[in-house]
Amino acid sequence: MSTKGSESGSRTASARSEGSAKGVPSGHWVVRIAQRAGLAGATSLNVSPGVPAADAWDAACKGLGVSQTELADVVADFFRMEVADFSAADPKAFQVIPEAISRKHLIFPLLETNRQLVVATADPTDVEVEKILRFTSGRQAVFQVAPPRAIKRALDDRSSPERDVDNLLGSSDLGDAAEDTVKLVEDMGPEAITEGDVQATPVVKLTNLIIRDGIAQGASDIHIEPGQKMGAVRYRVDGVLRRHMDLPIAALNRVVSRVKILSKLDITDRLRPQDGKARVRVGPSAYDLRVSTLPAGGAEKCVIRVLDSNTTVTLDDLNMPAAELARLRQLMAYRDGIIVVTGPTGSGKTSTLYGVIRELADGKVNVMTVEDPIEYELPTITQTQVETKQGLTFAAALRSILRQDPDVILVGEIRDRETAETAAQAAMTGHLVLTTVHANDAVSAVPRLVDLGLQYSTIAATLRGALAQRLLRRVCADCAEPVRGSLTPEERRLSERHGAEPVVRAVGCPECGFTGYRGRLPVMEVMIMNSRLAAAIEARKGVATLGRLAEQGGMRPMHRVGLEWVREGKATLVEVERVLGQSLDEEERSQEGEGPPRILLVDDDEEARVFMRTLLENVAFEVHEAEDGRQALDILEADPDFSLVILDLRMPAMDGREFLNRVRGSADTAALPILIRTGTAGVSEEAELLNAGADDFLTKSVEADRFIARVRAIIRRSHL
Repeated sequence: MSTKGSESGSRTASARSEGSAKGVPSGHWVVRIAQRAGLAGATSLNVSPGVPAADAWDAACKGLGVSQTELADVVADFFRMEVADFSAADPKAFQVIPEAISRKHLIFPLLETNRQLVVATADPTDVEVEKILRFTSGRQAVFQVAPPRAIKRALDDRSSPERDVDNLLGSSDLGDAAEDTVKLVEDMGPEAITEGDVQATPVVKLTNLIIRDGIAQGASDIHIEPGQKMGAVRYRVDGVLRRHMDLPIAALNRVVSRVKILSKLDITDRLRPQDGKARVRVGPSAYDLRVSTLPAGGAEKCVIRVLDSNTTVTLDDLNMPAAELARLRQLMAYRDGIIVVTGPTGSGKTSTLYGVIRELADGKVNVMTVEDPIEYELPTITQTQVETKQGLTFAAALRSILRQDPDVILVGEIRDRETAETAAQAAMTGHLVLTTVHANDAVSAVPRLVDLGLQYSTIAATLRGALAQRLLRRVCADCAEPVRGSLTPEERRLSERHGAEPVVRAVGCPECGFTGYRGRLPVMEVMIMNSRLAAAIEARKGVATLGRLAEQGGMRPMHRVGLEWVREGKATLVEVERVLGQSLDEEERSQEGEGPPRILLVDDDEEARVFMRTLLENVAFEVHEAEDGRQALDILEADPDFSLVILDLRMPAMDGREFLNRVRGSADTAALPILIRTGTAGVSEEAELLNAGADDFLTKSVEADRFIARVRAIIRRSHL
């Protein structure tokens, strides 16, 4: 390392002298380097030489239209330095230089030996820093180039939160009493904290720091969690919790109390859950905070939901898959009925619904909402906040809204029978009702509405469609690594399980907090009601039947949509399995006790039946036979649990067309997959049969391998 460091140091010195002696145009050194590199737009940049390096980088990146990572490569090339690799940083090196110096001069110690200290810097021209490092560490400084934002993020990730807290609380008397306070919490119950304690400057600064950093990292929730002697602050970013800092319990209690004051809660009551809200400004932007506290072992846990009130999200901004967006807009064309959005907390339901009502609120309709809480304030839309203590429940607010001449009503959530019945009444009297329920997928919204007290006939008459949604983490564009060559064992296992090969790998870099992911992608399925689905609901069919009917109506399951993101290189199979779970293939289903797929052959030609039976049984299918449509209907009436019907068209007693119409007209068999085999191959006949409800169409002359492949494909689609 010493030889390499010496060469790097000499290159740095020569590069500095070269940069100042070759007649480079005047201005900030970042601008001069951009001009020397011939970057587009560099000649028009104007940054004063006295501007701090971090601000100069921001101005240059904005003016040149490049990222800080790209500019770092240009700067490193000019100074003949390496680009810093934070993932290889040695934690011991960070302890060599006081953190205050690192933050003041925007540097990050990476590696250290007895003679050298490798440091990431955004300003290789700063000779003063080089002297300070030599004096402080007693080592020769070797610079590597890194973007200012990456250095700041690395400092935040590696700094000692406990030392930060001690420094912040050091100006008050709280630091010396920390040990006694912990004892008090453990031995004597809740600690008495006065309002003066939490208004003290160090506590205010620490609370502001936690909120500011959470917003800067894009956190949707901030968790402040107590332990026995230490607590933790964690941020939920892209749906996953990240540990941000540890806090002594004395400091954590004061931070929670400060948050309670901000949200107008009672800081003297620490034995009951409380909910509140606050509005804060960070930089030029305002944010709404939803605060929830919960007693936890003599302390309180606090969760802060962060809502960006400046965001105006439309459906086009949500990056929905094109097919699902088109189907959602098809639902939005209705002027009455109920549209349900399902999914767990944090799956994007609210963003989707707000995007829908923004698009519907064109000034020609009256859009009203009843929510708990109101997450975003929308112009030209009347929004009502549920106030249970005052008797303003979802049902009561909804009844009042019906007297306000609404066209579109958003009900934040249907939680009870009264709200469900009122929403159904509104739908039947000419209003379009948008709402959410907790269900696993789109078709499960039906049994959920039944559980809430609605009749099957009411659901069949009022439900226009249901949308289920999840969010996958998007692979970070700055560090994603294309998959080349052979797959890793884990990638191979996931590829075989899900039936898709990965295109990229998540690696990790400072831009994504070393997670490999940044941002999220929606995966959704959209069920649109039709006559067959309505009949099946009224006949009280299960979710398996409803699911097959929904897919026959054009719904793509979430798992299939998620794999599409994988094939586009925007998501990974690891993320698909984390969010959506596993997709079992036929062999695994057999091992789990469902048995082999059952197939019914309907053909009057005995030789054809023997041929197909032989092929299908050779690949482990269970096969049953019928000589004509009438006999097949008798079989299905007694036992409709088949995976597929393979149907001939021209048969005595009842031909294939009549059989197809009978099957599709019965709620018991409406979702049963059907493969047509015929001796003719006319395009018009194929279109006619597919429109009549057939799932696929083959000629009798097709080769055996293709026949089996089609059978497998239909069964696989029916189980997705």
